[in-house]
Amino acid sequence: MACNMALNPVLTQEEAHQQQQQQHLQHQEFQQLQLQQQQQTKWQQHATKRRRCHQHWIKNLQILGMAVIALSLTGPGPAPCHAQQQKFRTTPHDLQVLEGAEAMMRCEVTNLAGAVQWTKDGFALGFSAVIPGFPRYSVLGDRKQGVYNLRISNASINDDAEYQCQVGPARLNSAIRANAKLTVISAPASIEIKGYAHNSKVEVRENQDLQLKCIVANAKPAAQIVWYRGNVEYKPEKRDDLVEEAIPKRWTTTSSLKLKPGPDDDYTEYTCQAKHKALSPDMPMRATVQLSVLYPPGPPYIEGYSQGDTLRRGQSVELMCRSRGGNPPAQLIWYKNGSQIRMAYRTAGRLSENIYAFTAEAGDNKARFRCEASNVMSQTPLKAEVDLSVLFAPTHVTVMGPTEARVGDIVPLTCTTAPSNPPAEIKWMVGGRQVRNTTFSKTISPEGGWTSTSNITAIVEPHKRSLVVICHGLNMQLTENVVSTHTINVLYPPAPPLISGYIEGQIIPAGSVQKLLCVSSGGNPLATLTWYKNDKRINSVIRAADKSVSAEITILANVTDNQAQYRCEASNSATEIPLFQSTTLSVHFAPETVKIRIEPEELRPGMQAAIICDSSSSNPPAKLSWWKDGIPIEGINNTSKPGLWGGTVSTLEFRVNITQEMNGVVYTCQSANEALQRSVHEAVSLDVLYRPKFVPPPSSTAVGVEGESLQVALQTKANPTAVEYKWTKDGATIPQGGEHRIFADGGSLNFSRLHRDDAGVYSCSASNTQGKAMLNITVVVEYGTSIKTVSENIIVNPGEEAMLSCSVEGKPLTEEHVKWERVGYDMTVKTSTTFANGTSYLHLKDAQREDVGNFRCVADNRVANPTNRDVLLVVKFAPEITKSPTMMRAASGTGERGRLPCRAQASPKPQFIWRQDKKDLPINRTYKYEVEERKIDSLTYESTLIVDKVAPADYGAYECIARNELGETIETVRLEITSQPDPPLSLNILNVTHDAVTVAWTPGFDGGLKASYRVRYRIVDREQYKYIDGLPNSHKLTIAGLRMDTLYLFSVMAWNELGQSAYLPDLTRAQTKGLELMPAELTENSATGNIPNLVIIGISLAAFGFLLVNAALVAWFFVHQRRKKG
Repeated sequence: MACNMALNPVLTQEEAHQQQQQQHLQHQEFQQLQLQQQQQTKWQQHATKRRRCHQHWIKNLQILGMAVIALSLTGPGPAPCHAQQQKFRTTPHDLQVLEGAEAMMRCEVTNLAGAVQWTKDGFALGFSAVIPGFPRYSVLGDRKQGVYNLRISNASINDDAEYQCQVGPARLNSAIRANAKLTVISAPASIEIKGYAHNSKVEVRENQDLQLKCIVANAKPAAQIVWYRGNVEYKPEKRDDLVEEAIPKRWTTTSSLKLKPGPDDDYTEYTCQAKHKALSPDMPMRATVQLSVLYPPGPPYIEGYSQGDTLRRGQSVELMCRSRGGNPPAQLIWYKNGSQIRMAYRTAGRLSENIYAFTAEAGDNKARFRCEASNVMSQTPLKAEVDLSVLFAPTHVTVMGPTEARVGDIVPLTCTTAPSNPPAEIKWMVGGRQVRNTTFSKTISPEGGWTSTSNITAIVEPHKRSLVVICHGLNMQLTENVVSTHTINVLYPPAPPLISGYIEGQIIPAGSVQKLLCVSSGGNPLATLTWYKNDKRINSVIRAADKSVSAEITILANVTDNQAQYRCEASNSATEIPLFQSTTLSVHFAPETVKIRIEPEELRPGMQAAIICDSSSSNPPAKLSWWKDGIPIEGINNTSKPGLWGGTVSTLEFRVNITQEMNGVVYTCQSANEALQRSVHEAVSLDVLYRPKFVPPPSSTAVGVEGESLQVALQTKANPTAVEYKWTKDGATIPQGGEHRIFADGGSLNFSRLHRDDAGVYSCSASNTQGKAMLNITVVVEYGTSIKTVSENIIVNPGEEAMLSCSVEGKPLTEEHVKWERVGYDMTVKTSTTFANGTSYLHLKDAQREDVGNFRCVADNRVANPTNRDVLLVVKFAPEITKSPTMMRAASGTGERGRLPCRAQASPKPQFIWRQDKKDLPINRTYKYEVEERKIDSLTYESTLIVDKVAPADYGAYECIARNELGETIETVRLEITSQPDPPLSLNILNVTHDAVTVAWTPGFDGGLKASYRVRYRIVDREQYKYIDGLPNSHKLTIAGLRMDTLYLFSVMAWNELGQSAYLPDLTRAQTKGLELMPAELTENSATGNIPNLVIIGISLAAFGFLLVNAALVAWFFVHQRRKKG
């Protein structure tokens, strides 16, 4: 058996007690370890005090360890023996792990005798496998094998420390220790090239300074930085590196490069890579940027055409301009003769291309095509040029010269070609024979190529109608030929024209159609025929034959054709003076218009006027006549004279004496052409000027109602009709315009809202340029009756006569407009009425007690709503005390204030006396009794006895005596203790609708407390009640949601805080209303398709039946399911 050695000589004093203390040692070790765990947990909870407690715990643990090891020297075994010493089999060694990985600090002991624990930077971690305060720390191993490995899970930078495996002394074994350092390495948190995202593009100008700064942050230990240009490590002559401890135990490395990029650096990637032992080679940490170096493009070049080549017109041409290099890629633009023709280009990498495709035209010959390349780095565009050569034949030739000639004329002719390259040759053919004696010239065309011109002369030979000339234009190099033909007509004069279709002197009625035909024969070319009417050219229909031509005109004869000359002329190129023939027409026409003149122009009553009718020109002369209301009138001075178009103008007049009534009278003049049986008419309405004259109104009085609007409208007859109206009242002018309450609007007087003061006489004057007229209108304003005063405080003795008065104001107002009434009172027995000066008097004979009360004065003249006022008649009578159940009882709790009411009617005012046990109470002489009195109305008075601090002896009957000069009355009022309320006295139905009933009840005695009420109701043939509470301070209630056309029973009860009363018997009943059918005329089927009520009722019943069937099916389903479950 292994022998233990002491750890500390101080503890060897207890060797004599080893045997007795062995069990105590084990118990104490357990207690100390438990204490250590508790103290370490407390240390973790109070981290802010950790530094202060650190040294304290180290000291305690050292003492504890030595004590435990010393005590372990005592054991149950035999006497100590000399054996092998404990030693390390596996010594802890320095360890390096990645942050977040697991660290295993190995410690194995051979011949283990003492206790084993680990320390971290001198801080003891304890003897337990689970280390308090260090949840990621644990000791793994086996004491029998001496294995005590320290495992640290999820290693962090805070675990970076010096660790020691300690083996304590035991018996003859001395303590042993072994140190090992744990280094936790952490990979960089990030890498970046400052200012640029990963794989971003850095744009820089050519030869511009550029700095790239790579930052590798928060590594342990510091990371190294390697730069790459492309995929090759980049080692510049100089680079600036810096390592800083950004946060504790973590370092940031910075490396800067300074570059001056050139075109070769375009598209080049620069990468900085972090090298660190914590990084996997398979997953390097990198940051990359790509340079975009801006530099000018290379010079452009042109493909698709070489200088000196020739093109043919119509040939497809494709000119390609390319430029290599440049960032951004070059912008290529095509120009033709200095004008821009194409800007669209495309790029591929650093190659730019602009293709201009076109079809060669004549204008492209010697055209200069230029391509310019530029980008933002170009100071001036780079250029490439090419001049095209295009061969083309002329598109046409043009022959110029006269198209007509006479026999023997020498005709000059010129042939000109369109532009051609090379110049075209010209060949002539005249009359089918080639002409060789010609002139030839060529000129440069501004459109490109040359224009060729040739001149010849030709002699016109007889016996031919035309001479044909042909010109050929030939491009000998392209072997293309164009031709133009020119025809020269040989001229001969035509024969004179002939007119047919009309014989001079023949009469043509106006409005009829007349045709004239002109024919001319012979001539080359055929004659051109032209018609003229009185030297004015007119259109015609031309028809040509082989050797003649005709022109026809169609005339719709009118007045202008009478004596008109129609001429036909024939001419062609061979006639110097046109040949012609003419004819003159004779046309009968009716007058077109009739005009009427009145002399003098202004007509006034009392003067004589001449009415003259002038007829327009007519052939033969027209016959004039005058008419009034279909009756002819004899005229005078019938004259005539020559008129237009060879006709005659006629005139006829008559005279008349003017009166006012003739204004608007119509006279008609008729002008008739008897030969044509046609006539025209003209009418004139006499305009007689006179002053205004009022149209008599229905009445000279206008009646309106106060508060309503009124309009008084007057009409006048006048000429001129522009009449100015002016309204006045009592000399004051009524204003114009609707902003006033009373305003005038022409002949209308308007009251927007009548007032009784508006009544009176209003004058209206109407005037025009001929004079004025006046008319008076009386306005009467009716207004409703109002009662101004009534007699008050009418008090009479019994048997005397009483007179009540009522003064009324109104318009109209008569005795029939005021009456007296009183509900339930026979006014015919003792009363009579008189009326004087707006006051109605009611006389009542032999006044008695039953006559006391209000008599109502009702005033109604049917202009407005009736008004009424009550007039109280008081006949003196002895007091009468109210005997209502609520007034004959009072209630109060013991110690409270009791209030006993006593209400009486009397005249004059009664005196109240309170007694108890036949003795007058000492009212207001002690604190016990107090009386409050008040007047309810003119006849009703109330006295309230207040009993303070009610005692049991105060309960019982009290007498109330009401006394006046006519007598007295005594009634008993009982004071009881507070109790539940009595049932209401009655319940009545106030209103019934199809789904609601309104009920009202008379409350009973409330028991001395505030009472509430509850209504119950049910359908008459059902036993189940429904309940609803009444509203506070209300004795009526509307019960809604009832069935239609159903009989219900109602009852009511009262309750207070002490209990409730019984319900009234179910004697009050009401039946809700049913469906009211629409009137018969609305239920009949009509043409508009209205649905009858019977159809609606039928549909409703069908829907109700459908719902019942569905409900039955659902009920059967649930019952069936329940049986299945059962």
